[in-house]
Amino acid sequence: MKRESLSGLLLIACAILAMAISNSPFGPVYDHWLQAPLPAGTHMSLLHWINDAVMAVFFFVVGAEVKREFLYGELKSRSAAMLPMAAALGGMLAPAAIYSVFNAGLPTAGGWGIPMATDIAFSLGVLSLAAPRAPRSLVVFLTALAIVDDLGGIVVIAVFYAGALNAPALAGGLVVWLLMLAACRRNWQQPWLYAAGGILIWLAFFYGGIHPTMAGVLTGFAMPAVPGKDGREGLLLRAEHALTPVSAFLIMPIFALANAGIRLDLSGLSGLLSAPGLGIFAGLVLGKPLGIGLAVWVLVSLKKASLPDGLTMRHFWAVGLVAGIGFTMSLFIAGLAFPASPVLMTAKTAIIAASLTAAVLGGFIVNRISQ
Repeated sequence: MKRESLSGLLLIACAILAMAISNSPFGPVYDHWLQAPLPAGTHMSLLHWINDAVMAVFFFVVGAEVKREFLYGELKSRSAAMLPMAAALGGMLAPAAIYSVFNAGLPTAGGWGIPMATDIAFSLGVLSLAAPRAPRSLVVFLTALAIVDDLGGIVVIAVFYAGALNAPALAGGLVVWLLMLAACRRNWQQPWLYAAGGILIWLAFFYGGIHPTMAGVLTGFAMPAVPGKDGREGLLLRAEHALTPVSAFLIMPIFALANAGIRLDLSGLSGLLSAPGLGIFAGLVLGKPLGIGLAVWVLVSLKKASLPDGLTMRHFWAVGLVAGIGFTMSLFIAGLAFPASPVLMTAKTAIIAASLTAAVLGGFIVNRISQ
């Protein structure tokens, strides 16, 4: 948990720094620096390169974590996986429904995916810092829930936030991925093979209308997890071990610096009372604990699952609030839902306000319960 704690603290520091710069005399320079096109032949700005290319490594780590958990971790057993999977589903549906109630019939209705997310590093960091004596089973539950939540977020991004599709480009990407899966079945462990395949899929998605960071997820899914013929640890696990610190301590802080710069003036804060602002805030702070707690309660009441040793329903309501820390994935989806829109700043403000509220309240309640 030490890595998650440090990563969470670094994310908070970078978000605060981004807001401080945005509200200082250097704010216009900050905005120009992010929005100015780079001379790379694609007319993409630095912000686009961070969100579309650099974040592919973050999504690779997410894909690798998901595959590892289903093969070797808490999601391997159907009985053990049922509780966090149901909780994650409830924790995605309830926030989306609450957001949709606030934004029904409005142009902002498409932002329903924003409050569905849980920031795994931030939430685990808050749990370890605020409640170091929390039962280990609660940490395991939150980890499994957040991983399933990430998988749900990946599906939402790929299906509902895609642009105009280019069938030939996507077909080319699919062929490359199938070849990578065939290499995985043969247990080919050459890193260059999967790196090259991932880059080709990224290009196919970039020109095909699907967000190119999804190439990172597919690359993670396609890597072999079993040991190689030389007895070394599987390539997937080696790559995950190598890139997880890079993602946690470099890529996610860069993303926070580039995306968390919000204006803390009256007009910016008043956006919290708008339909998208209220939908996001209520979805994360109320919808997450409501959806997670109800899902667990229903499963336990129907005797489809049992509570882990040492945990009561109070733990699940409380950790549901901690799961309301959306931050990284919520900011990412907001950029897809409201690109180049004034609503994006409102969404960012609501995400940061909701994540901080969930962190403080959730951490305090879990701490009190765990004493």
